Amino acid sequence: MTARNHTDLVVEQSQSRVATSALTASWRRSMLKHGLDPGDRRQPDRASGAELSQRREAMEEFLRLAGPQLDRLYSLVGLSGCNVLLTDADGLVLDQRVAEADARQFRDWGLWQGANWSEAVQGTNGIGTCLVEGRHLIIHRDEHFSTRNIGMSCIDAPIWGPDGRLIAALDVSSARADQTVHYNRLIGAQVAQTARAIESVFFRASFPDARIVVTGDEAQEAAALLAVDKDDIAIGATRAARRAFGLEREGAIRPRPAADLLGREDDLSGFDRAERAAVTRALTRAGGNISAAARALGVGRATLYRRMARLGLNRK
Repeated sequence: MTARNHTDLVVEQSQSRVATSALTASWRRSMLKHGLDPGDRRQPDRASGAELSQRREAMEEFLRLAGPQLDRLYSLVGLSGCNVLLTDADGLVLDQRVAEADARQFRDWGLWQGANWSEAVQGTNGIGTCLVEGRHLIIHRDEHFSTRNIGMSCIDAPIWGPDGRLIAALDVSSARADQTVHYNRLIGAQVAQTARAIESVFFRASFPDARIVVTGDEAQEAAALLAVDKDDIAIGATRAARRAFGLEREGAIRPRPAADLLGREDDLSGFDRAERAAVTRALTRAGGNISAAARALGVGRATLYRRMARLGLNRK
């Protein structure tokens, strides 16, 4: 598709009252809400060196934890000419992985650290639209709003912080002319998995003294984790877990017994609950070793087995 034809199509679809797809909704936002011109060929805005350093410093721990995951993703897609990017919640690129041979092309396109890829600035694109819609998506070539971006494919997934708020976007962009929709989907699965891994490791690091409970299917798109304290009280939850258990959408959650959230029968009270918490801690510290847990509690193995049975802690 030529640049002229693409511009005409975007304008027509953006002004149409009939077009209702998610893509045309994004085109419409780009043109009508943000006042952008699909034919504008200017590069994305770039943050100054000082602003980029400030943004990176504000997310220093997150970037440190995300780094190894970016490395793994790049090891899978880098040789095929892909650029791995990590942005903040505003669409500003904070970190990336790219081959030296491909660097000039991506720098010319503005897919570089410090570039602003928000939808409000660049129109429909993988990073910006992912952040607006809060979902995993692929923007392939002429699905972009701007004609200057129709030569690239962008595959993105959102990353949610431990407070349930959107914190970043993970992007893999390709400059290959032969990039296919099928190949984009394969990359998309890796992007989603990596975003989930980054979200999980950052959540775990945010609750260093808590026990982390995986509450959902490991194969699902988002990480459903609960942070549980030494008294078996849930004190933190990822966005997926918040949605699953009807918890506060954002911010700190109201502490609740983990047993209540997980649907476990818990008719114990008083000293029984305290004893179960103590036994659970001892077993956890001992890695499930009954003999070691019994020694830590100062009781015999048989006694510990009886108490576990009474407290509903039978283990295979």
